[in-house]
Amino acid sequence: MANTYTISDLAQEFDLTTRAIRFYEDMGLLEPERSGPGGRNRVYSARDRTRLKLTLRAKRLGLSLNEAKDLIDMYDSPRDTVPQLKKFLVVLAEHRQQLESQLADLDATLDEVKTHEKETRNLLVKATKNGKPV
Repeated sequence: MANTYTISDLAQEFDLTTRAIRFYEDMGLLEPERSGPGGRNRVYSARDRTRLKLTLRAKRLGLSLNEAKDLIDMYDSPRDTVPQLKKFLVVLAEHRQQLESQLADLDATLDEVKTHEKETRNLLVKATKNGKPV
């Protein structure tokens, strides 16, 4: 049988909790086989491991789990990768636009903080020159 992994193996390898892995399973990102009495033990395949790795990569990019699932599911039928790649470009472009907007907001906020810092320093200098206690 090909490489298989327990939930603990994957949790340790990817520095996740077993609860997080079960959550990804509930979202349909992972589909482990069941073994043992009553199917209590999860047995993850190399495919599940790869899907988990791709899910975590998508999260680092800031994609939602639904977006990640849509993209990862597209790779399960690798007959024609062109639609998959086009979809990925659309998702990445939307995400880049969102990040650029957030960055612009952060830059504006930083400029405002810098202005307030400068004004406060000037007030402090004036207050100390006039002999007022600080």
